Amino acid sequence: MKLVFCGTPQFAVPSLERLAHAGFEIQLVVSQPDRHKGRGLELSIPPVKQKAQQLGLPVIQPEKIKNNPEFQQQLTSLKPDAIIVVAYGRIIPPWMLELPLLGSINVHASLLPKYRGAAPIQWAIASGETVTGVTTMRIDQGLDTGDILLQREVAIEKQDTALSLSPRLAELGASLLVETLHGLESGSVHPIPQDNSQATLAPLLKKEDGLVDFSRSAEEIYNRMRGFQPWPGATAQFRGKGFKLITARPIKNEKLSSGELLVSSDRLIAGCSDKTSLELLEIQPEGKKAMSAREFINGYRPVAGEHFG
Repeated sequence: MKLVFCGTPQFAVPSLERLAHAGFEIQLVVSQPDRHKGRGLELSIPPVKQKAQQLGLPVIQPEKIKNNPEFQQQLTSLKPDAIIVVAYGRIIPPWMLELPLLGSINVHASLLPKYRGAAPIQWAIASGETVTGVTTMRIDQGLDTGDILLQREVAIEKQDTALSLSPRLAELGASLLVETLHGLESGSVHPIPQDNSQATLAPLLKKEDGLVDFSRSAEEIYNRMRGFQPWPGATAQFRGKGFKLITARPIKNEKLSSGELLVSSDRLIAGCSDKTSLELLEIQPEGKKAMSAREFINGYRPVAGEHFG
């Protein structure tokens, strides 16, 4: 089976590697262009490009793909059996969807139709899910609305963050992709339309999503802290300055109002809704290193009645 593979970040690397080792003919790897990142504006090479080069596969990095006659001609001349899309970061134009016999096939990190969108891993954790998974689907012109090919579930552990869950889903998705392609080739995999009435969205994260709202329950805040790592994280204000909440745990406490602080020995507790509180274990002042609750108490000396907000 001849394939064109489109992907960019680390999440897509296991899929590319597994396809190569499974004996598929990867005619071309398409990745987003190298970007200048960070304070030093150093040139960052996409992980998929790095892996493709290690595997000796041809790579191209078009700035755009929708209206790009040269790119369209190149893919058309290859006549791939399928185009594989894993976290590529571009909307696939109609001409690419129609080009291969088996269609354009996507690995999506949720159990569709739940969590359609750019951040399914983050929102599944932030929403308190205990189970998620991966879906292979045939891409159409909607937002993750194409027919489902195969799905696999995975548990979300209590301590999981987006950082810890993502590699597990990437590996699971890679295995499922190989199984999907073999199934399409043999005729044992049949597309199933999604139930749109069950759809939920997982939009691209914004900085504002990281603002901690202490009128939520401690469990809700804790889930959002886990889901929004490493960005946008969880931020709150204290004495007019920004702080990032690094680690915490929800506890029962009926006495505190939303955001109200309680210092108990070397423990720092913030009130939340539903008679719950959040014990803050590690905090990072803006522009400084992270510190323990004890270090925060000794350095800032919070008093009864002060608030995080």
